[in-house]
Amino acid sequence: MKARPLGWILALAFAAGAVQAQTPHRHATAQPAAPLGPVEVELDPALIARLPQIQAQGEAHGRKLSCEGVALHELLRASGAMPAEPLRGAQLARVVVVRARDGYRAAFSLAELDPSLGNRQVVLTRRCNGAAVPAEDGPWRLIAPGESRPARWVKQVESIRVVDAT
Repeated sequence: MKARPLGWILALAFAAGAVQAQTPHRHATAQPAAPLGPVEVELDPALIARLPQIQAQGEAHGRKLSCEGVALHELLRASGAMPAEPLRGAQLARVVVVRARDGYRAAFSLAELDPSLGNRQVVLTRRCNGAAVPAEDGPWRLIAPGESRPARWVKQVESIRVVDAT
């Protein structure tokens, strides 16, 4: 087998790049999407009570939990932080940052929460195992059933913010 000269390989790579640059991408737009900016999600008990309640089970630190709460994507939609229609374009590069009183943070992409894409179940709750979340864990707690370990289960949820990934 004869070795190809490096110049020939570089010329081929350049030509392939030029063809790709001229080929319209089906997601291309005439203008790049402007950043959408951060959105603070208010933890309004009245709003959250009006949203559909779901059940979620899981285990954290050796304790089995059966919780009732609202799907995070439903809260984000009701707050205007996530569109009702399937995500596309700039929305696919947005991240939900959940922060606890003690500074602990966890992040989820909007795409993983979107029912038409990742359909990841993440629940904001005030009630687990038939009782209010204990004061040391609440008043709000975020659970993400099905994860290998509960690293993104946030106790003492203080804020939820949607930002552009940078």
